[in-house]
Amino acid sequence: MRPVTLLGVCLIAGPLAGCGAADRLANIGKQPSLSPIENPVTQPGYKAVRMPMPEAQPVSYQPNSLWRSGATAFFKDPRAKQVGDLLTVKVDITDKAEIENTTKRSRSNEEQSGISNLFGFETKAASIFPKGFDPTNLANASSTASSEGAGSVDRKETLTTNVAAVVTQVLPNGSLVIEGKQEIRVNFEVRELIVAGVVRTEDIDSDNTIPSEKIAQARIAYGGRGQITDVQQPRYGQQVMDVLLPF
Repeated sequence: MRPVTLLGVCLIAGPLAGCGAADRLANIGKQPSLSPIENPVTQPGYKAVRMPMPEAQPVSYQPNSLWRSGATAFFKDPRAKQVGDLLTVKVDITDKAEIENTTKRSRSNEEQSGISNLFGFETKAASIFPKGFDPTNLANASSTASSEGAGSVDRKETLTTNVAAVVTQVLPNGSLVIEGKQEIRVNFEVRELIVAGVVRTEDIDSDNTIPSEKIAQARIAYGGRGQITDVQQPRYGQQVMDVLLPF
């Protein structure tokens, strides 16, 4: 059997997925290798993290005193209260909705008209109209209409997880604007969880956590991207046709 070179595989798989497909074909039957331990700062594409930070305040100590300026107690409150602080959001969503509607409507109409006497002309009309003409039954109309509709909605959603969020803004009334994002990659699928909203400092528990139902203007998104998500989505051409076709 003639060996298949890497260049040949790339030429075959190029129109489909480039040399990435060649690497996958070359590793068939092999265990995935572990990545070496490297310095993340020296890796290509590394970007230093920049987060909102509170304004630096000078710290001064009084001579022969255990207190420092600005301190309110010996033990510091661990709850988030300023820009840059972190807190844990306990996301617990159990949504259930059941809606059922039934509509039924029916209508029936019948109209009948005729002339018994019309100055004697009713007898002469028999010679004009076809045989079997009855002046007492000139017109007879009837109509019937009915409509029936039924609809139901049964939805159940459950999401339970924790995500760390950072305080991005402190409002004039003391409320905190928070935002957090979590990404988890398993093989070729990435799961994303995004949480954002406004919280009161009074609602933050002593362990620096807050339930998701106490977040005002809450924005919670849970989804993913990767090979599995791509397979579940219709192709771009099909999506375009679904938008353009009127039937």
